Amino acid sequence: MDKHDHSRRQFLRHGLYGGAALLASPLVGPLDRAAGAALAEGASPPRPGAAAARVALTTGKDRADMTFRALREFRAEVAAAIGNKQVVIKPNNVSTSVPLCATHADNLEAILEFLKSIGKHRNVMIAESCAGGSTLTGYDNYGYGPVARKYGARLVDLDQLPFEVVGCLDERDMRPHPVRLSSLLMDPDVYLISAAKPKTHDTVVATLSLKNIVMAAPIKAPVNGAARSDKRLVHGGGTWAINYNLAALAPRLHPDLAVIDGYEGMEGNGPVRGSRVDHRVCIVSPDWLAADRVGIELMGIDFANVGYLNYCVQYGNLGVADLESIEILGPALKEHIVKYRLSDSTENQLRWRQPIRGVGTPGTP
Repeated sequence: MDKHDHSRRQFLRHGLYGGAALLASPLVGPLDRAAGAALAEGASPPRPGAAAARVALTTGKDRADMTFRALREFRAEVAAAIGNKQVVIKPNNVSTSVPLCATHADNLEAILEFLKSIGKHRNVMIAESCAGGSTLTGYDNYGYGPVARKYGARLVDLDQLPFEVVGCLDERDMRPHPVRLSSLLMDPDVYLISAAKPKTHDTVVATLSLKNIVMAAPIKAPVNGAARSDKRLVHGGGTWAINYNLAALAPRLHPDLAVIDGYEGMEGNGPVRGSRVDHRVCIVSPDWLAADRVGIELMGIDFANVGYLNYCVQYGNLGVADLESIEILGPALKEHIVKYRLSDSTENQLRWRQPIRGVGTPGTP
């Protein structure tokens, strides 16, 4: 499903103000552990004998080569999907001064070289809104400038561009609050590429291609002369709301192409203060949910513990999360699983699997 198929009215009705599609489940009780292994009701089943999604997996010793080889599996499909759309690459620069937490310049160069190989490299934007600090400073620190100039790409600060206001839930008062979200990332004429990394996380267990997009959308810009970041509003005051908000925003804020550079991942207290994992894998797919599902598997994480991705499965028609319905283009997953050490706060993070503040009937985690 195209991320822009939902009108603003539909999004608000099914997302945060009405909540009919999700509220009955995410905020009442835990999901069944098998949710990650079955498409939600309403999702189209795969044809008999055919995979519902395809995910490219590459390994090796050269980051750029691994990325390019994985992308090459989808040459025709990506070229057709881009058409005349504006291509936007969204790196993962949650911090401006910690290279391990950020998208590597070699990964961006491989994506741009791939786009050049299919004739879609002109007027590409590299766009980000860093969680803290200046986005443009982060570009400088991570060496994006020379890569952008080589391919004629533009380095863009999302905080300086137009936005629209959408409601996000805060679990402390159970009310929607207005959040300014980047218009560019929700533009129907944009082909959005998530250049993500596999990292454990201090609030949602793990972050991959979807979260890289959603958490870039809330902008940092002054309000009445005072500095303000709307990213904290998407966090929603706790583990229940952030998982809910990420899933509720996904219909409009998901990538058209997931590129997860696992040449090196991050374990422990990510997404910034974790430790390096020498993983040497790259995951690519036009089905972002399938890519994230494969990423979670390769990290040795129980998919049932990642709240927002399970909610996306329940939402329906956002992608494929059943490993048996995903065709792996490359080596067998089991040969490249590396068990990532989780955040010290994981026990607290998993409270999302229980009813919130006594609402509903407790289920079995």
